[in-house]
Amino acid sequence: MTQNQPIKIALAGNPNVGKSTLFNTLTGLKQHTGNWPGKTVVLAEGSFSFKGREYTIVDLPGTYSLLSTSADEEVARDFIVFEKPDITIVVVDATTLERNLNLALQVMEITDRVILCINLIDEAKKKGIIIHENIMMDKLGVPVIKISARNKMGIPLLLDTIDRMVTGKITTSPYQMKYSEEVEEKLNQLIPKVEKLVGNDLSPRWLALKLLDGDESILQTYIKRKEQGQGAEKTNEYVR
Repeated sequence: MTQNQPIKIALAGNPNVGKSTLFNTLTGLKQHTGNWPGKTVVLAEGSFSFKGREYTIVDLPGTYSLLSTSADEEVARDFIVFEKPDITIVVVDATTLERNLNLALQVMEITDRVILCINLIDEAKKKGIIIHENIMMDKLGVPVIKISARNKMGIPLLLDTIDRMVTGKITTSPYQMKYSEEVEEKLNQLIPKVEKLVGNDLSPRWLALKLLDGDESILQTYIKRKEQGQGAEKTNEYVR
């Protein structure tokens, strides 16, 4: 994020959690759609202002995971990994919270710039579901905000939380999944090698997990994008 450049927000979540409703609430009519390069996946992009700052928000495809087993999952994952949004808001359904948290934990393995947004809190209340967001915040290490996007409940608090994260008043320490002793040992061996390869461009632990899982696609995409970037730099040098 550079000065005078809009702050980039990604909106992630399972299908039918009210993610697009939140997107519409935040952006109003300031939005448009476009295809992700090379994929027939439509992304909605919009903008809004808050406390004198300009924001660009991208509504990622609704997915249950970031395992790249479908075009939607791959686009959502690659946007968070390579576009490096300043904040990723993960929207979850208050009435099916446990199922939705799988995606949130995957996002938190990739980036620490996360806000968990619990939507449909009014529906949860009708069903007698009580959510202790402060306890969740302590456990997960990221801000947890309860909202009802369609009724605009909690939106002012969400906007204030976004502002406080952007200005550095909120720091996060996302919960990291712990795996078996054998997996953790292999991760410890692999992470230093991954760090030498990608530096701070990607989360070394997350990439090491992908490689241990036999998924080399993200590394191949990284190398390809790196080569394309270097080619562009050389072209710019010739132009100068």
